[in-house]
Amino acid sequence: MGYAAARVLEALLESLLALRFLEEGYTRNAAGKAFQAWRALTGALLVICQGKIKERLSKKDQEKWLVEKAVPRIPSTRLKPLSQLLEETCIPYYSSLTDKALSLHDYQYHGPDPDLELSKYASRSEAAYDIGVLVAELAKIIESNVKPVLQRSSKWTREHEEALAKLKESIGARR
Repeated sequence: MGYAAARVLEALLESLLALRFLEEGYTRNAAGKAFQAWRALTGALLVICQGKIKERLSKKDQEKWLVEKAVPRIPSTRLKPLSQLLEETCIPYYSSLTDKALSLHDYQYHGPDPDLELSKYASRSEAAYDIGVLVAELAKIIESNVKPVLQRSSKWTREHEEALAKLKESIGARR
């Protein structure tokens, strides 16, 4: 659970940076931080839900790949199937939120696109809205699904608690 705790703290801190960048008008940088936060949360959840996920895998090589490659690296190209595994085992609606994270990842590189050819966002304000939604959902998942598990294993620290409180405060100030 130490790895999960580290990735959760990373997710919280990256989310705080995403909101700070949004406040300062750096929407593309905020999108990148929101995506990194989502990847970190995905890594933590893969560890926390590993037992249930392994039950769904049909081959030993899939299990080996999960443990040796997916969990430590969270490859962006495999984020969608990994999120589907999480949705099937632990977290409802995780895939649709991952789609939002991947769209923000595209936006980070391509920026706003009024013709919607390279990005799913025609404007900065549309991306900013989705960043806020993704970060708020991340905070809910951490508080309801991750925090209790880490508390039971004594891996939830004061630093986690302070970062979560600050994130929730920042989210509330945006509304």
